[in-house]
Amino acid sequence: MDAANALLRFELENGIKELPAHEQDRIYKYDNVEVQRTLAAKPWTKDPHHFKKVKISAVALIKMIIHARSGGTLEVMGLLQGKPDGSTLFIMDSFALPVEGTETRVNAHEQAYEYMTNYVLASPGVGRHENAIGWYHSHPGYGCWLSGIDVSTEMLNQQHQDPYVAIVIDPNRTISAGKVSIGAFRTYPEDYKPPDDVGGEYQTIPLSKIEDFGVHSKRYYSLEVEVFRSSLDQGLLQLLWNKYWINTLSSSPLITNRDYTAQQIRDLAEKVDQAEQEMLQAGRGGFGMAPRKKDDGGQLSKVSKDGARISVEAAHGLMAQVLKNMVFNKPV
Repeated sequence: MDAANALLRFELENGIKELPAHEQDRIYKYDNVEVQRTLAAKPWTKDPHHFKKVKISAVALIKMIIHARSGGTLEVMGLLQGKPDGSTLFIMDSFALPVEGTETRVNAHEQAYEYMTNYVLASPGVGRHENAIGWYHSHPGYGCWLSGIDVSTEMLNQQHQDPYVAIVIDPNRTISAGKVSIGAFRTYPEDYKPPDDVGGEYQTIPLSKIEDFGVHSKRYYSLEVEVFRSSLDQGLLQLLWNKYWINTLSSSPLITNRDYTAQQIRDLAEKVDQAEQEMLQAGRGGFGMAPRKKDDGGQLSKVSKDGARISVEAAHGLMAQVLKNMVFNKPV
């Protein structure tokens, strides 16, 4: 499989759509008057769910993935440049920040803020007029959601430089699944109380992170994510893809994600134990227990989904390794 076919497959798996010719000028042209009019009106202050969708350029997406993968098990952080357009936030570009990250958090210091300011101020000199419209960071191996620190960071940014969006990428799950694991989020105002029945698609959360996830899950909401490409950035996209493709081709998900897979299996075993205890307690308690809601599959159902996901990711890694062996180790 050559780089061109691999890029085509990547676009299909991630639903990347090419912009129609008549849309390119409107999206890529920065209309400062229109942007300032939107910033002055501040429609998002009247409706906490005003922004419903995030559209990311393929160039910005690949730059984020490359950066997230380079961090390994450590979190990395970067900034997003773009503009608001109705109920959609367009992300045109992204760039990495020189920050210190750990396996559980990432913190920006004075050096990062200085770098960020200089980068944004210098961008118009190369034709990039969009302002900072959000930030991204990685969650290596534990899904796309906002922790308590992430919520505080995003809330602070929205208070002082809204519109702003937080994007989370899981590089480990991206490598395992072949599809980019990404989420976009905005926090609610402090005085806003979301409906109790607000739910989302189930995602696997490690036991060590479940408490942090549950405590803050109603302080923000997720936005729909779309990725677009254009003939205007085809050259840059191809250069970035060649780098990403080489990194992907020269690595094996089974080896690169060895520790991640082992941790997932250990976590699944602990969840099975919990599900077993839950069933035993339900059997002993028997009568008088509150009936389970129809939409609540219970611990056992979640364990089943987690186990299926681990199996699919392992099969994906194995198939990738078999294909590489057939291509590169075939006798001449």
